[in-house]
Parts: sequence; structure tokens; C-alpha cells
Amino acid sequence: QVQLVESGGGLVQAGGSLRLSCAASGRTFSDYAIRWFRQAPGKEREFVSHISSSGGVRSYTDSVKGRFTISRDNAKNTVYLQMNSLKPEDTAVYYCAAGRYGTWGYWGQGTQVTVSS
Repeated sequence: QVQLVESGGGLVQAGGSLRLSCAASGRTFSDYAIRWFRQAPGKEREFVSHISSSGGVRSYTDSVKGRFTISRDNAKNTVYLQMNSLKPEDTAVYYCAAGRYGTWGYWGQGTQVTVSS
């Protein structure tokens, strides 16, 4: 079992920044890749960013490239999502998920990000 807890969400004006954290406990954190997803009201959950177990591979959905940065600190069992130049369309509940071999079996409860225009 892996337990995930997101934090760092909040209300910010457009152009502002937030840093989300995904803290893990349970099984060996460094064995798992981590993804961030988000779900806006009335929309399906969408992929935001991915980081491999070692941190050596990172990817982003096109709409956040150049604005968001994913990182991890395996010593602290934590993954971060630095979000800069936030836009109103970034408003959503953000979730982190842990997975291996393409299966994302562990999810956090989510943290709300609201960007005002």
C-alpha cells in the first residue's frame, strides 16, 4: 500500500504561482512513478505531468509546458509540482497518483487550485 496526501492548493490570481506537494507513506516510494492529474468542474480528469521513479524522466501535457515543473525528493518521499504563470483554466482539483508498470493504483484525495482572473 502507498498512501498519498496532496497539499499546497489555494486561491491565486492569474499570473501567480503555487507549489503542490504529494507526500507518500507506505511502500518504498522510490519504486514508484508519480503522476499529477487534474479535474475541473464538469470535465473529465486529465493528465498533467509525470515523473519516473528515479526522477530522470519527466513529461507534461502541452497546456502546462514551460509553466509547470515536476520534481521529486525520494529522501523526503515527496513529489512537487511547481506551477507558475497560472491561468484561470488551470482551476481544478489536482490529484497525485503512484504507479508501476503503467498501472496507477494509488491516489491522493486531491487539493483544490483556484485561479482568479
